[in-house]
Amino acid sequence: MNRKKLETAALQATEVLKKNLEIYTEKFPGSNTENQIYPVSENIEWTTGFCTGTYWLAYELTKDEAFRKSAMVQVESFYKRIENKIDVDHHDMGFLYTPSCVAAYMLTGSERAKEAAILAADQLISRFQEKGQFIQAWGTLGAEDNYRLIIDCLLNLPLLYWASQVTGYEKYRDIAFHHTRTSLENLVREDFSTYHTYFFNSETGEPVKGVTAQGYKNNSAWARGQAWGVYGTALAWRYLKDEKCKELFKKVTDFYLANLPQDKVPYWDLSFKAEDKEPKDSSAAAIVVCGILEMCENGGLTDKEQEYYKEKAYEMLESLIDNYSVKSSQDANGLILHGVYAKSSEYNSVTDRGVDECNLWGDYFYLEAVVRCLKKWNSYW
Repeated sequence: MNRKKLETAALQATEVLKKNLEIYTEKFPGSNTENQIYPVSENIEWTTGFCTGTYWLAYELTKDEAFRKSAMVQVESFYKRIENKIDVDHHDMGFLYTPSCVAAYMLTGSERAKEAAILAADQLISRFQEKGQFIQAWGTLGAEDNYRLIIDCLLNLPLLYWASQVTGYEKYRDIAFHHTRTSLENLVREDFSTYHTYFFNSETGEPVKGVTAQGYKNNSAWARGQAWGVYGTALAWRYLKDEKCKELFKKVTDFYLANLPQDKVPYWDLSFKAEDKEPKDSSAAAIVVCGILEMCENGGLTDKEQEYYKEKAYEMLESLIDNYSVKSSQDANGLILHGVYAKSSEYNSVTDRGVDECNLWGDYFYLEAVVRCLKKWNSYW
C-alpha cells in the first residue's frame, strides 16, 4: 500500500485528535457524533476506552507529549470508574480497559493503569456463567431474558489473557478459553455468517437460539457482528493456537468479503445490496482490516493466504482513506465518516442511533489499521 497515502492519513487523523484534546480530556466524547460533532460526555457507556486508545495510537505515531498527558488523565478516570463500579455491569470491560489502561501500562509502565485493568478483568469474569460456559453480556446475572452471549465479546477477551500474563493467575485465561469455545460453537452458522447474540437455557446451560439485536433480522448477518467475528477469530488463534480458530477466521472472513459492495465498505447489514439504499457502516470495515492484519502477523496463514488477505485489507483501508476519512476538523471531529451505531428495522429491537455519523470504535480501529500498516506495532489486544 502507498506509504505516502498512509502517512497523510495518519497526519490528518492526529491533527483532528490534537484539536480534540482541548475538549475531550477531562470529559469524553459520546459514542457517536451528532451532525459530525461528538457531544461532550462523562466516562460512561461502553465506548470511552476507544477515545483514550486513539490518543495512545497518536502518541505512538507522533511522540507528542500532549497525547500522553491527556491519555493519562483519562486513565485516572478509568481507575475511578472501576473502583466505584460506575456503569460496569456488562461484558464490555475489554473495550473500555484494553485500549486505555492496558495500552497505558504497555507504553508507560503505569501501575495505576495496570491495577485498573486487573480490576476490570475481575469485573468481567464475575459475569461468567458455569451453566453454558460463557460470559453473560448484559442484564441481571442469571436472568432468563438475558441469559446470552454476543459476538462482540470476543474482543473483550484479550483483557483476560493479559490479566493472566501479569498476575500469573490462570483463572482469567481459563474463562476466556471457555467463552471462546462456546461462542465459536454457537455463533457461526453453517454458511459462516454469524449471529449477533445466542441464548442459553438458564437452568441447564443448553444452547437455545441465535437472535439479532442490531442486525436487520435474526437470520441476516449484521456487518459489525461479522467484523467482530473476523477480528475475534484472529485473536483467538493468537492466544489459543487452535486449528478451528484459524479455519473459522478464513471462512468468516470469506463470507464478509463475498458480501461487499463495489467500494469495499459494507452496508450496515451484509444482506443489503446497492438497490436497497441502506446506510454504510465504515466502522465494520475498519475492524475487519485490523482483524486481517492481525492474522497476517500472528503466524496463522500460509504465505499465499497472507498475500491474498493482505491485499483485501489494503483495498478496504484505501477505500476508507479515500472515501470515508475526515480530512480536516472543519468537516467533523471524528476520524471516519458514514458509520452506524444502530439502525432499526421491523425485525430488530433497536432504535436509530448514530446513523451516517462518526463513532468512537470506528475512529479507533481506523487509526489502528493505519498504524499497523506504518510500523511494527505491539498490539494492545
